[in-house]
Formats: sequence, C-alpha cells, structure tokens
Amino acid sequence: MNDNFAGDSESKHNEPQFETDEARAVYSRFRKIFGQAGARSSDARKRSTRVEGASIPFGQGRDAMGLGDVIDGLANRMGWTSPLAQSELLLAWADIAGAETAEHSTPISIEDGLLTVQCDSTAWATQLRLMRTTITTHISTRYPDAGIESIRFEGPNAPSWKRGPRSIPGRGPRDTYG
Repeated sequence: MNDNFAGDSESKHNEPQFETDEARAVYSRFRKIFGQAGARSSDARKRSTRVEGASIPFGQGRDAMGLGDVIDGLANRMGWTSPLAQSELLLAWADIAGAETAEHSTPISIEDGLLTVQCDSTAWATQLRLMRTTITTHISTRYPDAGIESIRFEGPNAPSWKRGPRSIPGRGPRDTYG
C-alpha cells in the first residue's frame, strides 16, 4: 500500500500514508474543512500586515483628550450641535435680552429657525419688536449653531369670544368695553 501512495504523497504536500481508503477520506475531509496546518488563511495574512506607527505609544491619535473635547466630537458626529445650542439659548435668555427684559418675556419654542417669545404685555412685545435686529444679531454671534433666522414676539393671549363649534364669524360683541 505504500507503493500506491508514494507518488501521491509528494504531490499532495507530504500527505501521510493511510492504511484504509476510509482513513484517507476522513483525512481529506478534515483537510478541506480545516486546511493545512502550516498554511495561513487570507484572514491571517490580512491581520499580520501592520501599519507603521499605528499602534505605538504616543503615536498619532493616541494622545489623551479632555472630556470636553470628547463630548464636542461626539456631538458633532451625532448632529447634536443645533439642538444643544438651541437649549443653551433658551436657558441664557436673561443674558441675551437683559435682566429687566427677561422678567417680562419668556422664550417658548424654536421651530424651523423661528424663535417665539411670549411677553407679559403688548407694550413689552412692541418694545422687543423694535429691538428685534439687535437681539437677532446677538443670538447669531453667540449661538451660530442654533440656526435662528427670525424672532416672533407675542403679547398676552386675548380671551376668545367664540362659543361652541357652530359659532358664526362676525364682528363679535360690541359695546362691551364702553
């Protein structure tokens, strides 16, 4: 039996000698599944290639970073800069508009670049409308990521005279306030 496999063993990468055909079939099946013991797979060859300087201490990208830098990088990657700037703007309204103005006005919402501010009276709403360009400029320089394009100042809500779902639009009550 050694004579039969002598030529085959050299041509098949030093294949061992088998006593039965069944042992040879098992060996060839294992060899297909697990490959050669001395040969390396393509994955192993890919892993063994090293980039010079990639994994050395104090190499590029290995410097320690502060927590603020890490969080800023995360916010930029995740696209959170605009919502964070908008929330900071709402919280810092007293610094933006001034302390006295902030006592009589409250920012309500930011939608599609429009900041809505609720005022205590129509007089305060009118005064803030006159200051709109100054406030908008201050916001755009301090919070550019907030994306504020315009500001709407609203006065207090007036009572509604509409009564029920079938009311008819018209002039409303007259002579009520003398």
